[in-house]
Amino acid sequence: MVSRSYSNLLELTSCGSPSFGREKKRLPRVATVAGVLSELDDEASNSAGSDAPSSISQDRMIIVGNQLPLKAHRKDDGTWDFTWDEDSLLLQLKDGLGDDVETIYIGCLKEEIEPSEQDDVAQYLLDTFKCVPTFLPPELFTKFYHGFCKQHLWPLFHYMLPLSPDLGGRFDRSLWQAYVSVNKIFADKVMEVISPDDDFVWVHDYHLMVLPTFLRKRFNRVRLGFFLHSPFPSSEIYRTLPIRDELLKALLNSDLIGFHTFDYARHFLSCCSRMLGLSYQSKRGYIGLEYYGRTVSIKILPVGIHIGQIQSVMNLPETESKVAELQNRFRDQTVMLGVDDMDIFKGISLKLLAMEQLLLLHPEKRGKVVLVQIANPARGRGKDVQEVQSETYATANRINETFGRPGYTPVVLIDTLKSYERIAYYVIAECCLVTAVRDGMNLIPYEYVICRQGSEKIDEILGISPFTQKKSMLVVSEFIGCSPSLSGAIRVNPWNTDAVAEAMDSALVVPESEKQMRHEKHYRYVSTHDVAYWARSFLQDLERACRDHLRRRCWGIGFGLGFRVIALDPNFRKLSVDHIVSAYKRTKHRAILLDYDGTMIQPGSISNTPNAEAVGILNSLCSDPKNCVFIVSGKERKTLTEWFPSCERLGIAAEHGYFVRTNQNAEWETCFSVPDFEWKQIAEPVMQLYMETTDGSNIEAKESALVWNYEFADRDFGSCQAKELLDHLESVLANEPVSVKSGPHIVEVKPQGVSKGIVAERLLSTMQQKGVVPDFVLCIGDDRSDEDMFEVIASARASLSPVADVFPCTVGQKPSKAKYYLDDTGDIWRMLQGLADASDSLLDILPCGLVFIKHFDL
Repeated sequence: MVSRSYSNLLELTSCGSPSFGREKKRLPRVATVAGVLSELDDEASNSAGSDAPSSISQDRMIIVGNQLPLKAHRKDDGTWDFTWDEDSLLLQLKDGLGDDVETIYIGCLKEEIEPSEQDDVAQYLLDTFKCVPTFLPPELFTKFYHGFCKQHLWPLFHYMLPLSPDLGGRFDRSLWQAYVSVNKIFADKVMEVISPDDDFVWVHDYHLMVLPTFLRKRFNRVRLGFFLHSPFPSSEIYRTLPIRDELLKALLNSDLIGFHTFDYARHFLSCCSRMLGLSYQSKRGYIGLEYYGRTVSIKILPVGIHIGQIQSVMNLPETESKVAELQNRFRDQTVMLGVDDMDIFKGISLKLLAMEQLLLLHPEKRGKVVLVQIANPARGRGKDVQEVQSETYATANRINETFGRPGYTPVVLIDTLKSYERIAYYVIAECCLVTAVRDGMNLIPYEYVICRQGSEKIDEILGISPFTQKKSMLVVSEFIGCSPSLSGAIRVNPWNTDAVAEAMDSALVVPESEKQMRHEKHYRYVSTHDVAYWARSFLQDLERACRDHLRRRCWGIGFGLGFRVIALDPNFRKLSVDHIVSAYKRTKHRAILLDYDGTMIQPGSISNTPNAEAVGILNSLCSDPKNCVFIVSGKERKTLTEWFPSCERLGIAAEHGYFVRTNQNAEWETCFSVPDFEWKQIAEPVMQLYMETTDGSNIEAKESALVWNYEFADRDFGSCQAKELLDHLESVLANEPVSVKSGPHIVEVKPQGVSKGIVAERLLSTMQQKGVVPDFVLCIGDDRSDEDMFEVIASARASLSPVADVFPCTVGQKPSKAKYYLDDTGDIWRMLQGLADASDSLLDILPCGLVFIKHFDL
């Protein structure tokens, strides 16, 4: 049985060779009419059975980007001519995927295709190029790309806040709706060709940040990677975005998220921590975020360039002719080169001001140094682009009028060049200047280094011996993604024009041997970290991130863009109230262990005191002579005593089991004796220091433990301080009989061996010693400390009846040693009420009921 999502491709491949105008099976036209789709429209697609396996098995990579790596040209006869765009990164990365990986591209075309031609064009591109075009109505595309992407996301990701209508503009929800609609259309296109059990999907850049949610919603186990090619801003910038949570949650539906630099990844992780409360861990060099049972991997690797493509252009006859022309033109001058898009973040005008400063401070450079600035057209449009363009030309004209003379133009401003002309300028430039004020990666320095390495023919034209060691110099902004990779470059703050001018001068006067050394260092890095290396590394990490997919049990929850997938152990399931009540009724000796905070009381509740209804349910359970009921909490015994004064038969374990009381009339006992608590005199001053320096933190002094709590402190700072405090305490308490542990927003010091698992272990063994072998065990908890109880009862078969019913249950769907879960505290109380109702309160109290607890020796 072939999956529905693959049937269209099979129909297409059964056809003959493609040609326009022929009647044949066609790709369905998906949402090619104008309109905005609601983010909730896709709910019907959220099916638990959407992962039906396909009978087709083939290694394929579906690469999804805003634009297809194609060039389109309408011929004189009205038909379309399509060719590969050799400069496209999406095409170049194919070299790193291997010959055994089939590649399919999904994206838009740069040219608008008439609706009447779309079906024929779509089929031709699929058959000829393995490309699936996404046709967007012009109005929708304008709102999506020029609206939300370029007006909201792109400026914000480059650290520009929309402080006024002229700076990015106010948030427009209609543009956001268009963005969501376009992402859904892309998801529909992926649906047409994907085989969900066999294919990898690689989504590129900020244009498609919510696409992972739509794909994960339809295929819970889809193997999905995402790479962001732009910067990711700090949390202080990103948190201003009204749809900040939606974008983060959408990205977390990926298996692997890639960033160019550690800074961008760190900002993303900080946003996840501050806004979603998620923490990350580094295991064996890999960074991972735990998200509802799934581990979302984070990859940090800058993209590279396609060296072969640059070298092929460099070897073209027209490139060689252009090099000869430029060498003759700038024969007695030193060329510094800038290649940038004409937009507000590339810092072209600042670079020109630095050039002006260089000529002012170093008159000897006049007539000898030329700045050639290639200004490519801006990808966006608007008032800011026009202002940058006007300022750039005005500054260049002023410099040329001030310092120019016949035969010498200090600033040569070029609008656009063909690729071979740009390569020629790289070859003859002594220094390359990339001084963007903010840029994602910027591959211009990499291209420059490869071009300066030259070729035999280029060396001949330049009059260089083939055995001469090559040289180059780079001045790069510290705010661009490639800066950390270029350790031999002169790094500058582009806003400091004086410093940039001095860096330009330094780059020109550096000794030849140092220029050669810097060039060799850069060439070695660029040549070994090309685009193929980047793609190959990303695919390897994506395979690693997805290797557990088939072993996990997955199902989707949530609505709209809040959708996420729960991935847990196959044996982990929701606890059926009917099932546990049935087991409860047929059993005779029951042990019930209940956590309190987060289990019986909703986390974050203002009042933690149990209400009358809760006390009534506990008393009903305790009154059944077949039951032994214990509250196992981290709270102090004084507090728990005050909370449960009317629960006479209720057993209580306080401070994670250090203190135990079997019923209201019994004395408090300790699990084991502790010689003294002198270690508190060491630990408390240390905690006091961190409390004073961490606003919002506090110390909870228990009888057996000390807890530093930073729940209300800044998340990032609190987490940083907690790690530091943990190391500090472990150091100063190394010779003390205590354990130092971290938990959710806490660092705790307590006597060694104290855990909730001790309570469960002692209770079960004592029942067995008294001749009461439990045949029913219920244990409920919600956090890491409760996992000790789950572990004990899971391995305590020797203390239980051979036919015992054991129910370790955690609160919420999450990774746990428990076999069962209930969604929230409401479900917990409903289940306990069901057990209380089932208790036979009319039976006489049996000696095996609670009598043994009076002699419960811990």
